[in-house]
Amino acid sequence: MGILHGTIVEETTGEKLDAKVHVLNAMGNFSHPHNSLLKRGPGTQFFFSDGEFETRGSRGRTDILVERGTEYEPYRTTVELPEKGCVDIEIPLRRWHHPQERHWYPGNTHIHYDENEKQPDRRLGVDCSVEGYNVTCVSVLDRRQLPYASNKYPIGVMNEFKTAHHVLDIGEENRHYGDNSPWGFGYGHVMFLNIRNLVQPISRGHTLTGQFDPDYPPLCFCCDEARDQGGLVIWCHNGRGMEAPIAAALGKLDAFNLFDPFWMDPEYDLWYKLLNCGLHLPASTGTDWFVCSNNRVYVQTENDFSYANWIDGMKAGRTFITNGPAVDLKLNEQPMGATVEFDGDKPLEAQITFSSYYPIERAELVVDGQVVQRWQWPEGRREGEMRHGFNTEHDGWVAVRLWGDSRDSFDQAIYAHSSPVYFRCGRPSVQRHGSARFFLDSIDESLKWIDSYGRYNNDQQREDVRELFRRGREEYANMTD
Repeated sequence: MGILHGTIVEETTGEKLDAKVHVLNAMGNFSHPHNSLLKRGPGTQFFFSDGEFETRGSRGRTDILVERGTEYEPYRTTVELPEKGCVDIEIPLRRWHHPQERHWYPGNTHIHYDENEKQPDRRLGVDCSVEGYNVTCVSVLDRRQLPYASNKYPIGVMNEFKTAHHVLDIGEENRHYGDNSPWGFGYGHVMFLNIRNLVQPISRGHTLTGQFDPDYPPLCFCCDEARDQGGLVIWCHNGRGMEAPIAAALGKLDAFNLFDPFWMDPEYDLWYKLLNCGLHLPASTGTDWFVCSNNRVYVQTENDFSYANWIDGMKAGRTFITNGPAVDLKLNEQPMGATVEFDGDKPLEAQITFSSYYPIERAELVVDGQVVQRWQWPEGRREGEMRHGFNTEHDGWVAVRLWGDSRDSFDQAIYAHSSPVYFRCGRPSVQRHGSARFFLDSIDESLKWIDSYGRYNNDQQREDVRELFRRGREEYANMTD
């Protein structure tokens, strides 16, 4: 058999780079070095390389694909492997995107390694580097006492993985399931980042923990404890869970994770409705079960990179989510997360820029949950600058989203979505009443669940949860006046 020896380098500096590598031999089989760490998840098979690799294969055409995060172009080439002997190949990776030059830093806010992961330390080091994150957040969780590999790590920033340009934070996913609950997730799931200590209980409810474990305390109580530690609180899973509108209305959340796992389709409906209610919720995302997609959130900092500055940028709403494309939005020259004050007499103007390795076929400007302008390029575009003016006499928000018809190596369609820019003139959004009414109806169903299905150790626990939901309901009721 022939030998393929590859060296992966940065195109401009010649420095060795670690990356993920796909080798398809002449027989049509994925070839990888013995004992190499393999990619998990859907799509193209890869092994991870520290910058140099060697595989064996039969004589003939051998296809090679090398990737490093989303800021480098995928490298594809073909070699003829001899029956005997060695072929040496140098693989230069070209960086197409340099967001850090403008203080944009990518992070993955939601990662776990399950009980089947036998090499969590090795995989954690690879994920931090090869995926190109500046911030990597791994979270402990309690799910039926399963021995998740990532539960071994101590809470807080892991200094052995920390560098001037990268931070690894071990946080917590605090969660609840409930039988027959509205929206299917019980109270829901929420992420705590930048905490020093575990917030207990990590999970509650008999479907997650003990057979008679109560549906108590609600997540909001734990959000307060995480905040007391200086933690960042992010809702998970597209707002699924009956406590999501409560936590949002009562100001318990710093950001909102959208379709973290790879099996969830891009669905913005609940997030849009919360924004229509006048709530400020920056967009965030992650991958959940290991790194199973290219999902990442970019956060813009005001100064050089640090975890504190990154968290401040997240809270300020200077974010966009993506699996590759970069997008920026300004409204009347104000950035994402800002609020533009206006008198309602003059039009507002949105300015959009984007760049992408994969072609973009559609861009959409969304105002108060409705697409007000659509740009389409059947031939695809890799960069663009657009402007669109619109008139309104009400408060609201604007965001931009991108779509591409290509699929990345995880077999996921290409997308990006900005966080909103808000605008205010003192007259409530025309969408507010209907969106608030939606949440009022859902909270009423939740209150029925609390009375009929919820399991509590005593009446005071039930009343605590009811009172929390009544407080949230009052916030939405005030929006319908």
